[in-house]
Amino acid sequence: MPIRSSDPVRCAEAVVDRVGRDIVLAIPIGVGKPVALVNALYRLAEADRRLRLRIFTGLSLVRPAYRTSLEQRFVAPLLDRLCGDYPNLAYTAALRRRDLPPNIEVTEFFLQAGAWLSNPGVQRSYTGLNYSQVASHLARISTNAFGQLVAPHPQGEGRISFSSNTDVTLDMLPYIAERRAAGRPLAVAVEINANLPYMPGAAEIDVNECDVVLETERPHYQLFAPPKEPVSLTDYAMALYAATLIKDAGTLQIGIGSFSDALTHALILRHTRNSEFRALISKLGQPLPDDAELSPFSVGLYGCTEMLVDGFLALMRAGVLRRGVATADGRAVVAHAGFFIGNQAFYRELKEMPREALERIEMTGISFTNTLDGDARSKRAQRTHARFVNTAMVVTLLGAVSSDQLEDGRVVSGAGGQHDLVAMAHALEGARSIIGVRATRRSNRRTLSNIAWRYANATVPRQLRDIVVTEYGIADLRGKSDRDVVVAMLAIADAGFQPELLEAARRAGKVEPSFRLPRSGANRADTINAALAPAHRQGVLPDFPLGSEMSEIEQALAVPLTFLKSAGYGDLAGAFFAGLAPSVVSPTEQSALERLALTSPRTLRDRLLRAVLLGALRRG
Repeated sequence: MPIRSSDPVRCAEAVVDRVGRDIVLAIPIGVGKPVALVNALYRLAEADRRLRLRIFTGLSLVRPAYRTSLEQRFVAPLLDRLCGDYPNLAYTAALRRRDLPPNIEVTEFFLQAGAWLSNPGVQRSYTGLNYSQVASHLARISTNAFGQLVAPHPQGEGRISFSSNTDVTLDMLPYIAERRAAGRPLAVAVEINANLPYMPGAAEIDVNECDVVLETERPHYQLFAPPKEPVSLTDYAMALYAATLIKDAGTLQIGIGSFSDALTHALILRHTRNSEFRALISKLGQPLPDDAELSPFSVGLYGCTEMLVDGFLALMRAGVLRRGVATADGRAVVAHAGFFIGNQAFYRELKEMPREALERIEMTGISFTNTLDGDARSKRAQRTHARFVNTAMVVTLLGAVSSDQLEDGRVVSGAGGQHDLVAMAHALEGARSIIGVRATRRSNRRTLSNIAWRYANATVPRQLRDIVVTEYGIADLRGKSDRDVVVAMLAIADAGFQPELLEAARRAGKVEPSFRLPRSGANRADTINAALAPAHRQGVLPDFPLGSEMSEIEQALAVPLTFLKSAGYGDLAGAFFAGLAPSVVSPTEQSALERLALTSPRTLRDRLLRAVLLGALRRG
């Protein structure tokens, strides 16, 4: 029988009792971390340097280090409301202070995007792994403790659910059984949190299979819930093109973020408002592949994804995600997933979903979603016309993809499962990998191209190049010669950067000296705005297509604040003078000023912020 307690310290001591003073602890990515238990173990090791604690994990969620006053004024109250009393992980606080005790090590294979770029300790301890390699790595380092946040059974039965994180946990069960059979020290420790949705099926185990069970007094802390980002017209242009590549009766994988939200909305438009979908594609004006899909879904899609996001639930509600596949116990499910994270509305929807609907979603291991290992014949039969849709930071003109690391070697996030999924797209008949990348980005008030001649990092090598989508169209690269790949990538690059990219390709001999771009100068941001802005104003392409838990005024602020974050000095000056212009402050503007505590600025800095904010609101 497991040791059960409401005291995190008692449970942490029980882990030490079982495995000794050298603890190799694995905890899941994202919201599956048992924060109270991990913090108690950290405090034990912090107080007793004879105890060695090595933590292996990924995606340790932290509130951001605010870079500007406006960012802090907007985001801090929002996160306080959305994440509530979610406790900080003690080791992330120590990592930020750069004073992690010498007897404690923290290694992550996936970082919260951009959160640790300037932290040398985290950069040094990062371990580059594909998601599918994590389980074998945990076995190789002789992991002796597993900690996880779990959901209690709704009816109080003696079962628990791994809920948000079956990903690596299910893949480690054979290792756990072998270690126990060999009589080697082991502790499987869980922390119960009633805010986690109870996911049935493969995610369920008997609570007595655990060694340590922590259930603190209720109410339990809320789950971390990152706020939605507004969807830009660039995202929508990319998504509309990508939506024409998703085949009916096929298989879909998507991730998290504004592009995924846009793709979800585009697929729903294609299915439920088909004439509007076709009209938007037509307005974008770029050529489509011969086999482009424009019709509603008659059979529907099946989701096989490492990450379950709210977009899949929206696709279920809209009747797009409805192609069922059989599970080992004879059920028909429309989605397999390895882990999830989302906003509070997403967690609530899962918790409140009727049992028969919830059973159509099967949480499972990453070895299932990200590989063809195991029953490959069944997987191939289920994953027809698979489309693995991911995003990148930079794509080279020869088709190499960088999604996780800067050129100087600093890790932004991690490879995660991107390489796994791209490789599977090449291994499955009829499958395709689709990489979405915005043609440009803003950095240090400058516009840079995300289509580059060369880049120092490749998350996906050019040998695995497939389909790349920008706001300017689709480049099908699979099986093409280097010359044709260069031409296809040039066709979807921003017009301002096409000449220098073409010249670099010419110098390397990858295109003939006489080559000229057939649509030179057409790929500009104003063409995207002209094509899609009317639909945005009419509400066909909303800023938050899947909804938002922000207030109306917060939603109204999200877009101008995103603009100000990367605006050039000319745009900032324009916003400043527009904000100073004599004008009656509208009710919306007044609410925005109140939300950011700028109604009565007392300092020169606050007066400047007030003017810039008003100008951004007035300029739209």
